[in-house]
Amino acid sequence: MKKIILIISALTVSMISQSCSDKFDEIDINPNSTDKPLTYGIFNSANKELMDNTRDEWTSGRIALPWIQYSAQTGYTEEDRYRFRAANNDSFWSFSYRVAQDYKRIADLNTDPVTAAQMSVYGPNKNQIAAARVMLSYVFLNLVDTYGDIPYYSYGNKDADFQALDIDKYVQPKFASQQKIYADILKELKESAQMIDVNSKVFTQGDLLFGSGLKLKKFANSLRLRVATRVKGVVPTAEEHITDAIASGVMTSNTDNVGLTYENNLVNPSPMFDNFRTRTDFSVSKTFVQLLKGEKGNFSLDPRLFKYASPMNATQTQILNGTSIESNNPADFKGMPYGLPSTMTASQLDEINFFSKNVLKPNYTEIFMEYSEVEFLLSEANGWAQDHYEKGVKASMERWGVEASKINAFVSSLPVASKENVLTQKYVALYMQPFEAWAEYRRTGYPNTLLLPGQTAELNIPVDGETTYTFVSLIAGLTDIPTRLLYPTASQNLNTINYQAASQSIGGDKMNTKLIWDKN
Repeated sequence: MKKIILIISALTVSMISQSCSDKFDEIDINPNSTDKPLTYGIFNSANKELMDNTRDEWTSGRIALPWIQYSAQTGYTEEDRYRFRAANNDSFWSFSYRVAQDYKRIADLNTDPVTAAQMSVYGPNKNQIAAARVMLSYVFLNLVDTYGDIPYYSYGNKDADFQALDIDKYVQPKFASQQKIYADILKELKESAQMIDVNSKVFTQGDLLFGSGLKLKKFANSLRLRVATRVKGVVPTAEEHITDAIASGVMTSNTDNVGLTYENNLVNPSPMFDNFRTRTDFSVSKTFVQLLKGEKGNFSLDPRLFKYASPMNATQTQILNGTSIESNNPADFKGMPYGLPSTMTASQLDEINFFSKNVLKPNYTEIFMEYSEVEFLLSEANGWAQDHYEKGVKASMERWGVEASKINAFVSSLPVASKENVLTQKYVALYMQPFEAWAEYRRTGYPNTLLLPGQTAELNIPVDGETTYTFVSLIAGLTDIPTRLLYPTASQNLNTINYQAASQSIGGDKMNTKLIWDKN
């Protein structure tokens, strides 16, 4: 049990009876723990917990994936219409801080002179610290992008507002401002990249993410490019970080992609595959299928359609066994109409498309960041440059196994690079990375092909003679995709004063309160 959970539990008990207050030291000791852990074991466990909880059927499948319309639910469409489950939100918040605590522990073990020498057996201390700092930046980026002001921790900045993870001192931490957090994440990523020994490994064994200091450095710089692009014009140093991150070395090919590959078994399979074994709640959305078929937007038929989705006649068993046959016939793809009333979903199930066997497989690789995204960022940084735009599309198609001839044909047919075209192709390439796609939509307004509240769309199969329906948001005041998640109930109840201050600071704890970079 994590220390923070224990202390919160103890505090709850203490409100009932002060007689337990002298038991803290006993409660805080886990008899099964060790003071000399394997840092690569902590690292791998944290990485898996992070992906298990951001790419699963709950946080991803019932919030981010449908909201950005990569998917649509086949039953519980209230969530597609923005009425999310509070438990999913609470889980996202709590596991993120648990994972952050693990990364912090790696940094602490490699910093403390008492333990650093032993930890060096598992890899160079500086590389381990850098990896922990980079992953802390990744976790806190997810949190600040999702909520706005949050409790924040920094390895290299002892700002008095950064009180997260120091549970011995701050049981009820302040919520730091977005401005401070984004600026510090950029600083942390820059300093992390600079301290890496690129000629050494990160961990001497058991490294399932990087393998080399050079790959870690490219990831740190690429992630910094992502963050700086998000906050340019808002955080004063962002433009400098864009230039410096590129000059310092970002990803240059798909071999630089950073992802977690799950095991090819039923013990540790990928989270969406594991869910699909017993439930068929998710289909590729009709909105996304229409974009890939060239029925919406500025593009022709995209061959990634046949890699992303299963044809309509593919069964659950075939997909799970990897025996479903890919179809190259666009007529086999319609997708689930997005945001239907629940009473209408059953009528559409004969003409929907599950995720493909390329996604729903036990050893699927969940991506932290990939080369194609970097090329789209470079296109934007260079005034919507055509060459980087084309490289981004090509890299995405290559990663998904599209044939070279089809890649060349599609790339040659691309409309000229522009803000709309580059960002729409970036959205297509971010498939199954919904939180990043959601952030980009909020920042830019693209793709502009999504179905928004109040708009009318086509059914696949008529219902009572009606061939269309209207998408109705279940959250009053939402006329677009939600701009943030509400703060979780646990934070409201256990850290009330700081929660109230943060809510006031951001302009209200509402689903249409915009973050500082949401200017579209």
